Amino acid sequence: MSVQQVHRTSYSVDVNAPAGVVYGLIADTTQWPLYFPSSIHVERLDFDGSQDRFHMWVTANGSVRSWLSRRTLDATRLRIDFRQEVPAAPVVSMGGSWIVEPRGTGRSRLVLLHDFAVAGDRSADVDWTKEATDTNSRAQLATLKEAAEGWDRLDGLLLSFEDSVRITGPADLAYQFLYEAADWTDRVPHVSRVAVTEEAPGVQLLSMDTVTADGSAHTTESVRVCFPAAGRIVYKQTVTPVLMAAHTGEWSLIPDESGVTAVSQHSVLLREEAVERVLGPGAGLAEARTYVREALGRNSTATLALAKRHAETAIRTL
Repeated sequence: MSVQQVHRTSYSVDVNAPAGVVYGLIADTTQWPLYFPSSIHVERLDFDGSQDRFHMWVTANGSVRSWLSRRTLDATRLRIDFRQEVPAAPVVSMGGSWIVEPRGTGRSRLVLLHDFAVAGDRSADVDWTKEATDTNSRAQLATLKEAAEGWDRLDGLLLSFEDSVRITGPADLAYQFLYEAADWTDRVPHVSRVAVTEEAPGVQLLSMDTVTADGSAHTTESVRVCFPAAGRIVYKQTVTPVLMAAHTGEWSLIPDESGVTAVSQHSVLLREEAVERVLGPGAGLAEARTYVREALGRNSTATLALAKRHAETAIRTL
């Protein structure tokens, strides 16, 4: 019986921010898709303050992978240990630690450790895993450093909001409309081009051109994770309009005794250095927040209204 070799990696970055700020960004997995380029969605399953268990979807070497993980958080030691309960092939075990080391007033060092093994220790699979771990780890540390060093600006850069539409019709028909994004060029006026691939059931890669009310066109690329039984589709834009550093969202359908509430949720991390370039000289974060809120809300509400019409019209013609 062969014994798989355990491979280890270590990465670190110096951060001009208090250790508590750095630790706080790592501790909240639900916000990782806004800070980590490779993180698509985190579905938290259990959390009691020190034990965290979640399902996450990430991009790795250009493909989408998912796994079940658990973490142990130690806020006193500024350390978080993690282990994948159900790794994604070819990995058979993966774990590690986030360690924040205080380095004086307002400074810290962030260390990220991994240990992993792959099935049969095949060299091609080891190289693939090392490449994915290296690429994602370096990107994570870089974006965490940027976010932490601008922590006093984060409240102005982050915004979350939702819009809803009431539907008198079955949730499954509304979900069908939202799921079948490949047909949106014929169904949604602000969508001029869309391409969808679904390499794994329920995981869609979507490329789309949209037009906003002011006539400006945007090309976005997204990964969507679909939960048909729950009436939910979560997504992250992997290519965003220039004003947004990150954008995640969710379509959800909430049935009750009289119909369905269709909800569109958005979370955005603004790119501050692009504000004047997009909105003109003198524009600030307040104008950017209003612009993004109105643009995203307008388009998503219009899509929900079309899902409503699709569901209600289908019922009337049965």
